[in-house]
Amino acid sequence: MNLNQIHNVYFIGIGGIGMSALARYFQFLGKNVAGYDKTETQLTHELQDNGIKIHFEDSIALIDQRFKNTENTLVVITPAVPKNHTEWNFFLDNGFTVKKRAEVLGIITKDTFCFAVAGTHGKTTTSSILGHILYESGVDVTAFLGGIVEGYDSNLIGTGKTVTVVEADEFDRSFLHLHPNLSCITSMDADHLDIYGDVAAIEASFKEFAQKVPSENLFIIKGLPLEGNTIAVNVGADYVAQNIRIENGFYVFDVKTATELIENIKFGLPGHHNLTNALLAFAMAKSYGISNDKISNALATFQGVRRRFSFQIRNEKLVYIDDYAHHPTEINAVHQAVRELYPNKKIIACFQPHLFSRTKDFVDGFAESLSQFDEILLLEIYPARELPIEGVNSSWLLDKITSKKKQLVTKEKLLTSFENSDAEVYVTIGAGDIGEMVKDIKKVLNEKI
Repeated sequence: MNLNQIHNVYFIGIGGIGMSALARYFQFLGKNVAGYDKTETQLTHELQDNGIKIHFEDSIALIDQRFKNTENTLVVITPAVPKNHTEWNFFLDNGFTVKKRAEVLGIITKDTFCFAVAGTHGKTTTSSILGHILYESGVDVTAFLGGIVEGYDSNLIGTGKTVTVVEADEFDRSFLHLHPNLSCITSMDADHLDIYGDVAAIEASFKEFAQKVPSENLFIIKGLPLEGNTIAVNVGADYVAQNIRIENGFYVFDVKTATELIENIKFGLPGHHNLTNALLAFAMAKSYGISNDKISNALATFQGVRRRFSFQIRNEKLVYIDDYAHHPTEINAVHQAVRELYPNKKIIACFQPHLFSRTKDFVDGFAESLSQFDEILLLEIYPARELPIEGVNSSWLLDKITSKKKQLVTKEKLLTSFENSDAEVYVTIGAGDIGEMVKDIKKVLNEKI
């Protein structure tokens, strides 16, 4: 498929974080871009503000006539779209070129030097740090990201044509469409069991992805069952972060490799999981040939990713942090980071579970990770692409949480509960539409200061 011959790109599910990065990219290339999504969000509003036409009703009549030309139109779909979607079936039945997002990324990256970041957790932050390092170092890069990067206000960094950074998504085995030159794997925890069935199938898929590059071009967290350059915090590996301390709210640490010691690297994102992400990006950029000084300077100026341990209020009296965490391992990482920064303060967290299947598969892990907070509020499960599963709901999860202070709340009650709480640190967690509440929560909490 020759993208140069494509004039129109239509997205079904354009509001998805990965889909919208592609939409921005094609718009930059001068293509006509439009799309459908089922709900309006801050992200769809931003795309519309940039001149991209979006509608929110599944209707063939609402598709602009330009996008009904089979010769020069590419249709991009997300795996979350139901099979009976009217617009999708219209394009399939009329001979249009219809591709999954991952397939399109594979086509774009095939003729570039491609950095691919895989893992069940940490993909977005690691790839954003890496994209920032390469861009700040003058590399002709485009980074397609699964989050809005602070300082760029976009999920697209750069518009280069020779180097790409992509998140290698394991959902639906999408990452097997990519053609990486350098790869990393941040984690291989069980997830997406509705797709894979069991942990062995997930690991097999990651191993297949890992084999897309020689082992010397693969970077992995120490302990994963793969051959590659190992990364670790405080223990022996090919790249080690050591002498870690906190100065003025920043991590400062040294990186030890087999041949050198790079001292006093500064990095602003809290949590050991983010230190690991930074170290992975450091190792990949260094392997590509970026100098230690340029990498260090870029790490010091990285501002983070929206909804990844995102400080909404950072005041001596009150702190509010919002995070996308939707797996027990990720919630543990958020808790570790919050406790490290605020060891003697009361922490209240609100969690919105994401997917019935994920809640069912990891209910005990969720209960254990959430029980670490001083007080926990639970919203009902955000279904996304799924239908309900009998007996799987937030009340079931709440019963398993061992915290003395716990309750199930509606979105309206959440605001009241936060307003009346005597906590000093407030955390919202989840990958559903809880992120759309941040502005209202922030307003309520600001009035308490």
